[in-house]
Amino acid sequence: MTGPLLVIDGDSLTHRAYHALPKSMRRAEGKPANAIIGFSNFLMRLWQGEEPRAVLVGWDTLFVPTYRHELFAAYQGGREFDDELLEQLDLLPDVVRAFGFAAAKGEGYEADDFLAAAVKQEEERGGTAVVATSDRDSFQLASGRTTILQPIRGVSELARVGPAEVRERYGVDPEQVPDFIALRGDPSDKLPGARGVGPKTAASLLAQYGTLEAMLDDGRFEAQAEELRMFRRMATLDASAPLPPLEDQPPKWPEASTFFRELGMNAQADRIAALA
Repeated sequence: MTGPLLVIDGDSLTHRAYHALPKSMRRAEGKPANAIIGFSNFLMRLWQGEEPRAVLVGWDTLFVPTYRHELFAAYQGGREFDDELLEQLDLLPDVVRAFGFAAAKGEGYEADDFLAAAVKQEEERGGTAVVATSDRDSFQLASGRTTILQPIRGVSELARVGPAEVRERYGVDPEQVPDFIALRGDPSDKLPGARGVGPKTAASLLAQYGTLEAMLDDGRFEAQAEELRMFRRMATLDASAPLPPLEDQPPKWPEASTFFRELGMNAQADRIAALA
């Protein structure tokens, strides 16, 4: 198979599906179904659109600290999740495997780390990758071989982001994104960034110096130097995250259809069966 490796941020897209679809959607025993339906629809749509050689979905391990939490206590502070969303998130890695695709989840790693590891592995083998996520930290993965698919309207419309689009949006190259985040900060992760520095100043400084380390060597941000190095480390995706085998994977539509039927989601099972 010659298609790209399709790499998906499971948590990012499940959150979008959960908030986009009616919470009245139910499966057997009255359990919630909207995130499962939304995510599985998106998964099928991506497979049809990209015709990948294989699929990997990365997942966060919620409520287990990573090295980022240990470095900075306020990291991702204040996040709360509905119980019905958490229940569906627990089930979704099994949904992915029922389709015949790979799922990666492990203590100490975030979904983004598995995405980075998969992209690195695929590029090293001479392949191409497509990364579906709404998390802009992943812009650091954009390259001549890797494209980011970013949902911009729920999950109904996607923007394709390569190195040129990263430069257009941020004013920096993909490899400068962790330095850019360290300087600008990231409100969604509660990273404050450098004092008095916004996105335009961060981009301008990186155009001048090339890297955060070069700025610090030149005496810039002396009082915040170690803190900014820490923020950069936190913003850098960990490409050493452990991966399952990523051999070519033909989808298992009949098995997935059976899985959904066992969940009491017959309409979704019929949609999947139609792809067989």
